[in-house]
Amino acid sequence: MRGTLPGSAEPCNLGEDAGPMAVRRRQTEGPEAHPLELGPAAMRQMVKLAMDRIVDHVRTLPEQPMHATAGGRKLAALLREPLPDRGQPYERLLRQLFGRIIPASLNTASPGYLAYIPGGGIFHAAVADLIADAVNRYVGVWLAAPGLAQIESNVVDWFRALAGFPDEGGGVLTTGGSMANLMAVITARRERLPENFLSGVLYTSDQAHHSVAKAAMLAGFPSRNVRALPSDESFRIRVDALEDAVASDRRAGLTPFMLVGSAGTTNTGAVDDLRALAEVAQREGLWFHVDAAYGGFFLLTERGRARMDGIERADSVTLDPHKGLFLPYGTGSLIVRDREALRRAHRVEAAYLPPSQTDPELVDFADLSPELSRDLRGLRIWLPFKMHGAGVFRDALDEKLSLAAELAMELGEMPELELVAPPQLSLLAFRLRRPGLSDEERDALGRRLMSAVNQRQRVLLTGTVTHGTFLIRVCVLSFRTHRDRMQMCLEDIRHALKEIQ
Repeated sequence: MRGTLPGSAEPCNLGEDAGPMAVRRRQTEGPEAHPLELGPAAMRQMVKLAMDRIVDHVRTLPEQPMHATAGGRKLAALLREPLPDRGQPYERLLRQLFGRIIPASLNTASPGYLAYIPGGGIFHAAVADLIADAVNRYVGVWLAAPGLAQIESNVVDWFRALAGFPDEGGGVLTTGGSMANLMAVITARRERLPENFLSGVLYTSDQAHHSVAKAAMLAGFPSRNVRALPSDESFRIRVDALEDAVASDRRAGLTPFMLVGSAGTTNTGAVDDLRALAEVAQREGLWFHVDAAYGGFFLLTERGRARMDGIERADSVTLDPHKGLFLPYGTGSLIVRDREALRRAHRVEAAYLPPSQTDPELVDFADLSPELSRDLRGLRIWLPFKMHGAGVFRDALDEKLSLAAELAMELGEMPELELVAPPQLSLLAFRLRRPGLSDEERDALGRRLMSAVNQRQRVLLTGTVTHGTFLIRVCVLSFRTHRDRMQMCLEDIRHALKEIQ
């Protein structure tokens, strides 16, 4: 029988999926009776048309503009619409997406994207997501899909071993570092504080990601219970300030319960002295959490592991595969030293759910996180690791460390610039060096410098303000970024320095 691609005049053959019942149904109801049930030809055609666009998009990424958000308000206004009652041709929708909507954005998948914390989105993960979404299996409860749940459990166990945690450890894949940090705060609260927890105090750095303070707020703590302690000249939390704050809070009758260190801050890529923090946490009975969302997967490399010495002593660690493993956005993880702590913090029974697993080898992820309904996240990690092995990722991360170090060396030789944060991992920060200018004038000129670099559309840099100074950041983390793009970055910085004279 003949049918059409949804919203299209293209015919497709619907006869291949015919069982006796399906044939009788179509004879009585017609080929368009169930338009959401696509036949093999229609499915193949949908994927082919999308793939043609995707391949062309990825192929041209190096030449595409780095940012094209001007006019975004007008575009958003044009796209507002009520719920459509009738469909449109599929090909027209693809043209709209790839021709107008997708280009009007920051080009986060470009090799020149050195802003914020890049990831890149390897294509293998997109294919894995297509498989996961198409088969649509549920893995929140082990019994529903034992094999797929085990694949995800394997991924978590790989991360546990990478963090240096014992066999009793475990964790879950999350939507990102913010959710992982929230779960860590809730778990620490449940493990270290009584039900009336409002005397509990959390300690972190003035360089910590904002999701730490947000997690404390969402976990029920007032903002006054979060201590953002000062950082040193290397932007690392001052251990002496931590010890003084804990002692002061105890004298005031408060209950210190949690310490959050950073393994790669967003501002400057700083890695706290994790071993020293672990000593304080152990002595004071604090839950020690390390936010390694950006830096954690550099543990795959020798240089990264040396710089994060002490992370294995943490009680929990946030790792973001959508950063250091180059996966699509929406892939984070929380790894804990004691998996039962996660269970105690998150498990709730319900009559409609099967009994929780008692076998320690089997995991019900719904018992370890706030989520019951969730997607199959593990496949997008498992598939590329099984295809290539960890060595490919290790080599790519080693390359990023080297590229950042080389870039820092070149920038350090420019008399107009001051490298205030040499890369501890693959992120560095610098500012203008202009004697005779006030701080405000220098910062304003630094913003002009960054804007001039970005206007050339070959790289995208971002800025931050820390210790009262405007800094320009460069984060090298996309799997597509190689030495040629670093040379472009240097050329554009030199050109911009001349332009703002």
